[in-house]
Amino acid sequence: MKKNTFSMLDENGKEIIYDVLFTFESEETHKNYIVYTDNTKDETGNIEVYASIYDPNDPHSKLEAIKTDKEWKVIETILDTLQEEVRKKKAEKENNEQ
Repeated sequence: MKKNTFSMLDENGKEIIYDVLFTFESEETHKNYIVYTDNTKDETGNIEVYASIYDPNDPHSKLEAIKTDKEWKVIETILDTLQEEVRKKKAEKENNEQ
């Protein structure tokens, strides 16, 4: 299975490879979003996740910054839901193994 990845240059000109976690179109904002990671961890050990606005119909689309709290709330809600599903599946798996 091939991962969906893309690369960008950081502020020092170094190429960074990102894994696409998921994309979606928000009915609320009528924009398309991409959620991605470079798999680095923050100070508490959580994997850093980023999100941007993009145009899925343009293969050369530039990622745009998310500027409003409303947009961040939509993304955070989706991430929270996905994390809860992962936790439930992990707990179910652990219970079945006992």
